[in-house]
Amino acid sequence: MRGSDNEWTDLMRQANAGNDAAYHRLLKAVTPVLRAAARRGLTQAGRPADQSEDIVQDILLAVHLKRHTWDENAPFAPWLFAIARNKLIDTLRRGGRRVFVNIDDFSDILPGEQPQETVSGTDVAVHLNALPARQREVLQSISVDGLSIRDTATRLAMTEGAVRVALHRGLASLSSRMQEKQP
Repeated sequence: MRGSDNEWTDLMRQANAGNDAAYHRLLKAVTPVLRAAARRGLTQAGRPADQSEDIVQDILLAVHLKRHTWDENAPFAPWLFAIARNKLIDTLRRGGRRVFVNIDDFSDILPGEQPQETVSGTDVAVHLNALPARQREVLQSISVDGLSIRDTATRLAMTEGAVRVALHRGLASLSSRMQEKQP
């Protein structure tokens, strides 16, 4: 690594002096090292290594954008690896902590779900027919026919605001009627 660091430092100095070929050689030399470091960091964090290429690209972009901040009297590798570490941390933070637990491993000790009471289509139809005509037409158009609020407004010659109000009132009334029915 020591030889690489000296070589990288020389290449970075040349790149900052305007030598594009040196910059290209530098990026080509550091990329496999960064890729391995990104994979190792992801693996240690319990993450799949498939994000390593994205991290490498973030690192190389940061190097490109911030290369003017590198102190030419300092070695290049510590500066590079500080950027790499920060980009890895950024990626891990963005992803949050993900712990996968297979629920099948606990199926024998978890309580079963209580079956929820279902409502028949006939019950809904009875309560829907009890609504005022406008609310019923709006609910039918949006919920059953799948039209948008705009299309429903056009179909029923109403404003979009009036459709929203009728929809809200119809759903509230339907919900109230359905809850009254339950024991």
